[in-house]
Amino acid sequence: MTVSPVTQTVQDLDPVFEAKAVNTIRMLAADGVQAANSGHPGMPMGMAQAAFVLWTRYMRYSPKNPAWNNRDRFVLSAGHGSMLLYSLLHLTGFDLPLDELKNFRQWGSKTPGHPEVHHTPGVETTTGPLGQGFANGVGMAIAERWLAENYNRDGFQVVDHYTYAIVSDGDLMEGVASEAASLAGHLKLSKIIYLYDDNSITIDGKTDISYTEDWAKRFDAYGWHVQSIDGMDGAAVAAAIEAAKADPRPSIIGCRTIIGYGSPKKAGTSKSHGEALGKDELAATKANLGWPAEPAFYIPDDVLAYFRQAVDRGAADEAEYNKLFESYSAAHPETAAELCHLLAGDLPPNWEAAIPSFEAGKAAATRNAGGTVLNALAKVIPNLIGGSADLAGSNKTDISGAKDISGDDFTGRNFRFGVREHGMGGILNGMSLHGGVIPYGGTFLTFTDYMRGSMRLAALMGIQVIYVMTHDSIGLGEDGPTHQPIEHVAALRAIPGMTVIRPADANETAEAWRVAISHRNGPVVLALTRQNLATVDRSAPGFGPASDVAKGGYVFYENGGNPDIIFISTGSEVEIAYDAAKRLEAEGKSVRVVSLPSWELFTAQDAAYRAAVLPAGVPKVAVEAGTSFGWERWVGNDPSRGIIIGIDHFGASAPYERIYKEYGLTGEAVAEKARGLATGD
Repeated sequence: MTVSPVTQTVQDLDPVFEAKAVNTIRMLAADGVQAANSGHPGMPMGMAQAAFVLWTRYMRYSPKNPAWNNRDRFVLSAGHGSMLLYSLLHLTGFDLPLDELKNFRQWGSKTPGHPEVHHTPGVETTTGPLGQGFANGVGMAIAERWLAENYNRDGFQVVDHYTYAIVSDGDLMEGVASEAASLAGHLKLSKIIYLYDDNSITIDGKTDISYTEDWAKRFDAYGWHVQSIDGMDGAAVAAAIEAAKADPRPSIIGCRTIIGYGSPKKAGTSKSHGEALGKDELAATKANLGWPAEPAFYIPDDVLAYFRQAVDRGAADEAEYNKLFESYSAAHPETAAELCHLLAGDLPPNWEAAIPSFEAGKAAATRNAGGTVLNALAKVIPNLIGGSADLAGSNKTDISGAKDISGDDFTGRNFRFGVREHGMGGILNGMSLHGGVIPYGGTFLTFTDYMRGSMRLAALMGIQVIYVMTHDSIGLGEDGPTHQPIEHVAALRAIPGMTVIRPADANETAEAWRVAISHRNGPVVLALTRQNLATVDRSAPGFGPASDVAKGGYVFYENGGNPDIIFISTGSEVEIAYDAAKRLEAEGKSVRVVSLPSWELFTAQDAAYRAAVLPAGVPKVAVEAGTSFGWERWVGNDPSRGIIIGIDHFGASAPYERIYKEYGLTGEAVAEKARGLATGD
């Protein structure tokens, strides 16, 4: 493969000085791992040269303002090599003191084992599970291009930056990266430039024990610009980045490197991948590279001064950008104001007024109600964009009247992820992390199995992603057990920081969307039905307001203030619980039905509210068309005072009404099981 010569004006460095600067990165990484006696020194030592070129010659960033909106994004998808990133952040002047590098992987440090966004200044995303950062970068590039095509104007390129990443053999092996790469090529995301650390080593040994494909041909087939270079040659790295910037496709640059470069015994072996070099080998490495044995974490003054030029350079870039934005604001005040609000994460004034209410008595599947609410919100929230993993018609995730986003036109609102659930999850995370957009994605609830890794990371990062998960139970019917979620709601509830909402009717669905848009510090799952549900008449005696969905649980219905028995349910089974309650009410019982659409939101309420909704000492019956796992939290462990009616086995293929009947999920069957509790028998 041929590459173009370097065209950017860059002052050539003295080779001896450049080697010293690169070795500073290598030795900081090796010293950090050695101090912790834990970590991965090999990748930083091998990729130090390529990273040096990228961070000192090409990337635009402002160390004193890491959140500068027009900065280039850098993703260390090979997150095990975190000391490479920490070394660069310290050297270039981010708020990461040297003591933090000395405390690598220690309690309370800003240098955890794998990079964590919102924890370390300058870290753009949480990486570690391989392939995730690769997909996040695609999402960042998507957000950048969408904002650019919708808000840039002639002469005012106010959204204009690249997404760079360092990726590894492991990233390329993971399926999530393949899904994201395929979509990136299809969308012609020209501002992606990934440096692939092609060192031929994984933890188990040489990559050829499991990985012998021609990666370059694979990415060429995806529609990427592909180069293969000597990653230890700074001039070759610079030339490759120049060629990548000149090409209209996403780019991947295979950098042939030596893992653990400089280590006499461990270079080029898996021994430098996942363990410290060891005291003796570290000393030998320093001697081999002509580096002082002491002190540890040594940084030559002239090297630090060179790297710290990034502070002034970044401030100058930011100041120049601010002048451009001032001119843009003067020429296009309304557009500029809107863009500022989007980048700040602000919602439009009175946006909640757009949320529709639904007429009582009309049956509607909550997926259909959700689509109606989405479209109403899209009219007033311009940056609400997303789509589905090839199930838009089923998930009701299309924005009516909006164009599809395509490789040739990014001004639309509807995103076609294709059958790529895991890639979709990673991309949504990147879109949210970039800022300026509110991303959502849809599929069937059962397919959260494919995207759970990405969903978990969204929760770990505390970012806003909205998941529209339809066909939420055995209520989807004839498709059978492969498509009928049983354990999925419980599995999602188990993720810390994930808010799961399973609404009981159309108006609860509207309120669930209100929560999802308002909830800015974590992802939200909307679990929605395929089958129709009655829209409750909230004005009738005994019914509570749907707005109480925001509290996670509330008194849906009661016929008295001192219930003999409480039915607790979610989603489509609230209807069934209400039917059962009315049967006992006809027998003279005082009943209460609690809709508990979100355990997380309910748990966040104060103890007094929770106790008022679910008072102690009253027998309770939980009803949900899924695993009974976890419901003991609300009904207790004494079967004489609380029972759980659920499904602890897989479903069946049949009309959903028949399945509910066979599994004992009818008002009559639930009432029969509850009678013993209500009478104390």
